Amino acid sequence: MASQEHLEKMQQRQNYRNLWHTDLMRSIQADTPYCCFSLWCGPCVSYLLRKRALYDDMSRYVCCAGYMPCSGRCGESRCPELCLATEVFLCFGNSVASTRFLLQDEFNIQTTQCDNCIIGFMVCLQQVACIFSIVACIVGGDELQEASQILSCLADMVFCSVCACMQTQHKVEMDKRDGKFGPQPAMAVPPAQQMSRIDQPYPPPVGQPPVYNQPPVYGQPAPSYGQPYNHPPPQAQGYPLPNYPPSNYPPAGYPPPGYHK
Repeated sequence: MASQEHLEKMQQRQNYRNLWHTDLMRSIQADTPYCCFSLWCGPCVSYLLRKRALYDDMSRYVCCAGYMPCSGRCGESRCPELCLATEVFLCFGNSVASTRFLLQDEFNIQTTQCDNCIIGFMVCLQQVACIFSIVACIVGGDELQEASQILSCLADMVFCSVCACMQTQHKVEMDKRDGKFGPQPAMAVPPAQQMSRIDQPYPPPVGQPPVYNQPPVYGQPAPSYGQPYNHPPPQAQGYPLPNYPPSNYPPAGYPPPGYHK
């Protein structure tokens, strides 16, 4: 049941609409010093990033962010700092992936096709290196042993490089979350027209009588020139008046003698 839920969750991530602030290819350009720090001290960075992803509230910590079968069964509530340190040193790859899933589920971030290819290449290279190592141990040839060692070394280099870029990507995303790049669109100052007094009804267009005691409709934009705003048509209000002007208008003797406009 748990594996089925994780599979459905992974499928849902394909439908997320948001994107990472920077992809894996450009993460080293986004923060080069931090990428180097992640390369040489990956477990320490993984510890700091997971704690930051939890908003420094370690009472929320669960092993591997709840994405592994062992999550919640390791006594994390008694000593979360020690459990997290154990996780990042003994299960470094899982710790990086768990922080990634945690951020993706929180901000609805999808993984781009390029990122998927890089991560898939890393995983496949590790699997091939493992298979070559097993074959080399069974066969025992010197050339095969040397090829296996070279392939394992290459797989480790790719793994460390990709994990460093992934952790830099996570750090940049949390910088964006914490407002270090300035206010985001959702928190930006609204335009001037959205800050106007909405408790004052708009005046009617020229040539149309005002309607009093009419409650304003909030949240609607101002009408374009010549179009009514929240007013019924003139015919519904009795305009124009019947038999207007009266037939006896102007009165007899008007204007008075000697009056000139």
